[in-house]
Amino acid sequence: MVYEERNVWAGLIISPIVLVAYVVLVLQQAAGGPLTAVDWFPLMLWSIGGGIVGTILLSVAWGILAGMRDPDGVGRSDIRDRDIGRMGARVEQAFVAIAGLGVIVLCGIGADVFWIANTMFLGFFVAAVVGGIARVIAYRRGLV
Repeated sequence: MVYEERNVWAGLIISPIVLVAYVVLVLQQAAGGPLTAVDWFPLMLWSIGGGIVGTILLSVAWGILAGMRDPDGVGRSDIRDRDIGRMGARVEQAFVAIAGLGVIVLCGIGADVFWIANTMFLGFFVAAVVGGIARVIAYRRGLV
């Protein structure tokens, strides 16, 4: 498994954990009350930061283990990795655009900032996961 694929897998492992943790924290803070009353902003920032740090730590740890098994191939990449990365970025961009449209609609109907921000947050999550899955499929089956 090449460096870039390990990074994709690290993101696919950490992203759902972060989303579940964020949802649990928001629901705990709501304590049965309205979700719009929750102080969501710090929770979201910590979730995003924790997701980034968690993905980096998992990727580094996985890279160290891979380096022990195959010291020569641990950081090697080629044109195929670049092409897969571009394809995954295009897939992600499509889902971010869809989330952006959802945010515009929510703004247009005067939705609470909580729903607007969380729609974009969920959109980023979906984009990252779907883009990651597309990359993994491309690594396993090749680009068509």
